[in-house]
Amino acid sequence: MELTAVITPAEEGGYIALNPETGTTTQGETVEAAIANLTEATALYLSEFPIHASGHPLITMFSVPEHA
Repeated sequence: MELTAVITPAEEGGYIALNPETGTTTQGETVEAAIANLTEATALYLSEFPIHASGHPLITMFSVPEHA
């Protein structure tokens, strides 16, 4: 099953990883560690609350104008 990982830098260092399909969130010192931790957390979540993903997720970015 392919799921989405959203990785953002953490203010205190390292990275925060979020899986929007399940809401699982974790962190790691590196991107690789954050994804590994997210994989484990999401697998545990799915063992209790299975979902049926259909198709591939679509990821895109957008910009919001900054106010001066």
